[in-house]
Amino acid sequence: MSARIIDGKAAAAALRARAAVEVAKFRVATGRAPGLAVVLVGDDPASAVYVRSKGKATLEAGMQSFEHKLPVDISEGDLVDLVYELNTDPAVDGILVQLPLPDHIDANQVITAIDPDKDVDGFHPVNAGRLAIGLPGFVPCTPLGCLKLLKAELGDLSGKEAVVVGRSNIVGKPMAMLLLAEHCTVTIAHSRTRDLPDIVRRADIVVAAVGRPAMVQGDWLAPGATVIDVGINRVAGEGGNSHLVGDVDFASASKVAGAITPVPGGVGPMTIACLIRNTLVSAARRDGFSLPEDL
Repeated sequence: MSARIIDGKAAAAALRARAAVEVAKFRVATGRAPGLAVVLVGDDPASAVYVRSKGKATLEAGMQSFEHKLPVDISEGDLVDLVYELNTDPAVDGILVQLPLPDHIDANQVITAIDPDKDVDGFHPVNAGRLAIGLPGFVPCTPLGCLKLLKAELGDLSGKEAVVVGRSNIVGKPMAMLLLAEHCTVTIAHSRTRDLPDIVRRADIVVAAVGRPAMVQGDWLAPGATVIDVGINRVAGEGGNSHLVGDVDFASASKVAGAITPVPGGVGPMTIACLIRNTLVSAARRDGFSLPEDL
């Protein structure tokens, strides 16, 4: 069989378009535009690309974009002071500190300094706790995007067996919480899980977020499974050129799966679209503005 390709670019474009419509309504109702502040420390090329993409998407949605590019040797204290300033800035609805940070800065200290109500990345312990016990809060953008793709593909997820390969605070754990809230039976696996292929093979839904190129093979999958590949790994190719691959071996998996996300063009665009969505939600909550439930 040949798997359906889950088009993350198209889904993200649709979500961003819906958000832009609501941003326009918000601006008319409140007299201001939602604002997203992105903080970049150092000059890591990949992080710089992400920040540019986020800034462009913010402006295209009709929002304000505030970019803070800081030297790599900035102190942890000075970075936290900037976060505190952004917490109290009325023009800022969302704060995103681009990870990873330099080794001399404790990322947890910076994340916990962010006002949970402006934590549009969903990494603050308060928001992680809200997700775990089923209260409203901000959900990390990548797992939120994955869930939107799954629901668009499958509809009701109730009763389905899901395996999440990866246990990070950014993707694996929140993804599992989201799937539990959708009434899935969820297993969190990882690189040290015994008999990992057998565990993955029983799943209706596989979310791969382990950070290892092409780790999940086609013969690990149940025929017809829906596969969400979160991995973004740059690997060397012929002639010294590099290219991006996911955590799933696409060539073999696409012959077995019922539907699968490509890399690139799958989950990545949804991450940015959900960041725009979360920033709009933050602004709407602050100003008492109603948004559609399905945004």
